[in-house]
Amino acid sequence: MTSWIGDPELIASAERALGAGHPVAAIALVTPHGGAEALRGAAPENDFEIGSISKTITGMLYRASIEHGRVEPTTTLGELLPLADHGAVETITLESLATHHSGLPRLAPGMQPWRRTWRLWTRGENPYGETLAQLLEQTRGITLGPPRARYSNLGFQLLGHAVAAAESMSYRDLLTATFGPGFATPHHADELRPTSLLGATRRRRPRAAWVGEAIAPTGGIRATIGTMRELLHRILDGTAPGLSALDAHTPYSPGVRIGAGWITLGRPGREVTWHNGGTGGFRSFIGVDRTAGVGVVVLSARDRSVDRAGFALLREHAPER
Repeated sequence: MTSWIGDPELIASAERALGAGHPVAAIALVTPHGGAEALRGAAPENDFEIGSISKTITGMLYRASIEHGRVEPTTTLGELLPLADHGAVETITLESLATHHSGLPRLAPGMQPWRRTWRLWTRGENPYGETLAQLLEQTRGITLGPPRARYSNLGFQLLGHAVAAAESMSYRDLLTATFGPGFATPHHADELRPTSLLGATRRRRPRAAWVGEAIAPTGGIRATIGTMRELLHRILDGTAPGLSALDAHTPYSPGVRIGAGWITLGRPGREVTWHNGGTGGFRSFIGVDRTAGVGVVVLSARDRSVDRAGFALLREHAPER
């Protein structure tokens, strides 16, 4: 197996936390003393699919848009997107989307998710790929459930594109304008960078890249480990746009609260604000202990969870006080 490269101390931590199950991986660590990176089977210029960590970035874009006076928590989708005659989806507020309390299902029934999941499992295909117009059509006549916590990829797709509309630009352009060119949202496979990694299952079966205009805000962002390390820096030094997205005020499940996409668990003095991600061939984790000033990102080009490794790295580098 390819050896790790990067910071020696972080490499030692990575070997303990990840083991041998992630032959293509990268880790970023930020502490009050600085930052470090470690990579195995990948180079600094390689970008990974970050999966649902995209939701945390969309949450920050949403909160930044509130700060700019473009939207309010009570702004509805119908005020921002062309949803006339679509039914109940028009009435959904942005805040309910950001906290997974909109009543929307995980995916739009109109996209035939079970058929696409079968094709992913059997052929490795990208189950997404819609344009924004196609996504909006899939929401026509959709039935809303009760306004309780219910994780929804569809909700964050709509949130991201609605916020972009409020800013009079596409989601891709809003992402670049707010966070810089480090994050990529390819709409088609031919837009992948030459240095983009392709993921695989734990049995090394290749998976197609998850690309598409519609999926970008909920799971379609790609980034290098350096870009993710810079995001950690900006979160921990307080300069990141939309930082209030990490402030968790809404109950989500027992012992867990949610901000705008970001999940917080733990107890006072030992809280972790985090999210994970998964696509056909990638897994990811981002977590910060804001009190300790420590953050960790783990990216892997295998579909094996890295959550345990992420939490272990946080515990190691932000010991309990």
